[in-house]
Amino acid sequence: MHNGHDHHHDHSGGGHSHSHSHSHGHGHNQPAAKSVQWQTPHLPHGHAHPDVDPRKTDLDLVEAAFVEAFMHASDVTSFLRVAGVPFVGEDGSGKRLHLLRVETEDLVDVGAVAPLLGGAGVRYDPLPAKMTSRRRRLAFLFHDGQAIQRLDLASAKSLADRSEASFFETSKS
Repeated sequence: MHNGHDHHHDHSGGGHSHSHSHSHGHGHNQPAAKSVQWQTPHLPHGHAHPDVDPRKTDLDLVEAAFVEAFMHASDVTSFLRVAGVPFVGEDGSGKRLHLLRVETEDLVDVGAVAPLLGGAGVRYDPLPAKMTSRRRRLAFLFHDGQAIQRLDLASAKSLADRSEASFFETSKS
């Protein structure tokens, strides 16, 4: 394996050709490195990004940072307040949701399944160590008065905050 590419150029007219080698740096022909900053695709100068909400940019990185900090927070109630996750939220239809639990789950992918040509089955392969992946899943469990609703971070933060002290009736006996 080498760090550069050889290129041959034929400059028209003289039949002159030469080769040169240059390095493309870390990551060239290698698995992509994890993002270290928020990424937004580049558009030509003067063009705005259509319907790009900066609060939704790289939510996977935001959720990973949330989980990391949440697990070490000495006061999770205050952490949720600072993060803008309501304890009582209201969705777009006016339904009130009450936060019951924040769940995190560690996942490690150690195998892959790929369909066989012709759709006659699948092929399973264990992944080599370099291709395994670790990630965490985050969920907010809200009760809507009838059932538990599982929301991701963006959905939880999009609820209108109605966390002031509240009263609601239960069935009369």
